[in-house]
Amino acid sequence: MGSTYKIIEIVGTSTKSWEDAASSAVETTSESVKDLRIAEITKFDVTIENGKITSYRTRMNISFKYDK
Repeated sequence: MGSTYKIIEIVGTSTKSWEDAASSAVETTSESVKDLRIAEITKFDVTIENGKITSYRTRMNISFKYDK
């Protein structure tokens, strides 16, 4: 029998990089959602203040195994 997965959208932020934002988001999500499987990056963006990048944001869809 096959498996079923649920997909949620999350956004991670970091003052260092998009990679750090993604890593932080996955680590934080894993604290409350069990059995994470795949994260698909859907969008990168930055926050700009006074002409300088102040934070990186990584938007992603993340899947986890759905148990009854």
